[in-house]
Amino acid sequence: MPKQTFGQDQIPFRMHPRVFEALGADLVTNDVVAIIELVKNSYDAVATRVDVAFGHSDSSGRYLDIKDNGIGMDRKTIEDAWCVVATPYRKKNPVAVKGKKTRRVAGEKGLGRLSAARLGGRLRMLTKSESEPCWLVTVDWSVLAGEESLDNCFVTCRAYQKEPPFADTGTRVRILDLDADWGPDQIADLHENLTRLISPFSKVEDFRIHLTAPYSEREETITTEIIAPEFLSHPPYAIRGHVTDQGEVKARYEFNPVAAGHGRKVSLQREWSEIQRNSEIKGKLNQDSPGCGPFSFEIRAWDIGSENTREIAEHFDIAKGNVRKAIRAHKGISVYRDGVLALPKSEENRDWLGLDLRRISRVGTRLGTSQIVGYVAITANENGDIKDTSDREGLARNAAVLAFQEILKSIVTDLETQRDEDRLKPGDEVKLQALLDDVSAQELVDDLSVLADEGGSAQEALVQARNFGARLELVRDALKKRLVYYSRLATVGTIAQMIVHEIRNRTTAIGRFLRSSRAKKWDAEEDQEFQDQLGLAEASVQSLERLADTFAPLASRSFRRGKRDAVLEQSVARCISLLADQIKKGHVRMDLPQPRETHVAVDPGELDTVMLNLLDNALYWVQKGDGEQQIEFRCRTIQNGQRVRVTISDSGVGVASKDAEKIFLPGVTRKTGGIGMGLTVAAELVSEYGGRLGIEPTGKLGGATFTFDLPLKI
Repeated sequence: MPKQTFGQDQIPFRMHPRVFEALGADLVTNDVVAIIELVKNSYDAVATRVDVAFGHSDSSGRYLDIKDNGIGMDRKTIEDAWCVVATPYRKKNPVAVKGKKTRRVAGEKGLGRLSAARLGGRLRMLTKSESEPCWLVTVDWSVLAGEESLDNCFVTCRAYQKEPPFADTGTRVRILDLDADWGPDQIADLHENLTRLISPFSKVEDFRIHLTAPYSEREETITTEIIAPEFLSHPPYAIRGHVTDQGEVKARYEFNPVAAGHGRKVSLQREWSEIQRNSEIKGKLNQDSPGCGPFSFEIRAWDIGSENTREIAEHFDIAKGNVRKAIRAHKGISVYRDGVLALPKSEENRDWLGLDLRRISRVGTRLGTSQIVGYVAITANENGDIKDTSDREGLARNAAVLAFQEILKSIVTDLETQRDEDRLKPGDEVKLQALLDDVSAQELVDDLSVLADEGGSAQEALVQARNFGARLELVRDALKKRLVYYSRLATVGTIAQMIVHEIRNRTTAIGRFLRSSRAKKWDAEEDQEFQDQLGLAEASVQSLERLADTFAPLASRSFRRGKRDAVLEQSVARCISLLADQIKKGHVRMDLPQPRETHVAVDPGELDTVMLNLLDNALYWVQKGDGEQQIEFRCRTIQNGQRVRVTISDSGVGVASKDAEKIFLPGVTRKTGGIGMGLTVAAELVSEYGGRLGIEPTGKLGGATFTFDLPLKI
């Protein structure tokens, strides 16, 4: 009845009993998530083992048992906590204790029993605590839904008269009248998701999950312990570390080849101010500190091409088809709160960081969710503002969560940068072909085949097809730009022929004049000055002739790579000589490599083209910066002496992260009057020799740092 207060009616809120059925369907997104939530309850009960078992009996039909050896519940807990939907019990009691064991509980929303309501029509629970007898709790969700008022909704609780199924304490939840048909594909999906429940990054070693399910029409059963495949613990690329409460990233990257080969380790560090500066949402982030609290992380990555998966399969003695399947089961970055999975729960939300869309914007370099398995460890105490939504499938959107995501993206970027350095080998095709390879229809066929094998829906297949279509659109646009670029190159080749021809004609005539001048007798007073000028003119002619010789093969229709090689240091010297006036005028300090001869299996004309473009680019931007104008060249051998890595750093204004993804594309430029082809030409030439031209996130001298690798002449 309405209550009257000061002439107003106060009408109480009421909930229909169908709330159990409705919330179970809406807040728990699918049946696998529902089982995971019930297994998490066992973890919260300080269990060391939980058995998930599908069974069948003549009296009850098919059922699902989730049984643990945790602390169980006494009569008061059943009434005051379990029977109260959205109870604050776990929030008020965040730590569970059994003997000498303590655990920070994973759940605190009080919605776990709704998972049981989603899975089946009836529930039969046995639970025994240390101090009380075993209690039998039964609920018929369909009967509750048929009532008109919550006042008429009850669970039945009584002492269990038979021998409890526990050696000491524990809880067994039996769900009857299962709504879903748990066939082999659904069981496989459940198995894969249960392997993700406990983070391998955590120190939790005393919680084991076993799964028992029918695997044939004869209802034979097999019990397996949930263990992730061994190769997932031995990634070729990994970045591990922690983030402080001030947003400072301290990480260590490791490269460990699957088969024989030399690995590499490097320490990395980022400040919160740098992450903010490179973020596209900097205005939404906290300024002084991220506010998300400290956390640890480990992100592992694999190359998943056909040859890569074959190598993994042979090394770890597993079926090749199981490699991508296992990575797919664990793919993406998962967040674990106090050692238990918090995000994501279902397949649809694996890419909660948006890595796949981010990868499409830069084909060939970036990592997608299907290539990484990541673990992020947070705690409820230190990361209180990183909260998941009520449906357990996402994070609440606030400044702390946004900062958390931006930090993780920066860590993935560092992993990608280091991986690029290690995965490139002589002969790798990282040029135009990469655009085409990344949209191979075979990948879509493989993904749809796996989806079909796992009983995926048409809607899921449509999502896969749409993602593939989006990638095709982006690659089509990139190919259009490349075609314009190649048509310009054809014109440049024709112009090069004309220039080489004209240089040689002119230098021939000038050379005759100089030789004639050298033969004449001149006044003694004028002789020395004249001889000096004559020497400079002859040197200039020789320089032009060498330049023509260098570029002449490129202007020839019969040009073939591999006929000539070059000396790296000589190329640097030639390019500096050509740009000497700019260097002198700008007072630019040149820090050159040690005097030696590094022979590279690269045409000298193409090497000079790469060097000229990068040096010209550096000279332009150092004059836009503040302070000393400096350019540094460095080189070192890599890949067991097979290749050389060249680094060119400048003290200019640098390149923002958002621009670093675009500067190698045709037509993209920030130079006044530029056409945006210099870096494109340089990148294409480097790729022709199996290398990659890239830019480091943080320049050594405060500006831009470009790196590229070339094959050594052996």
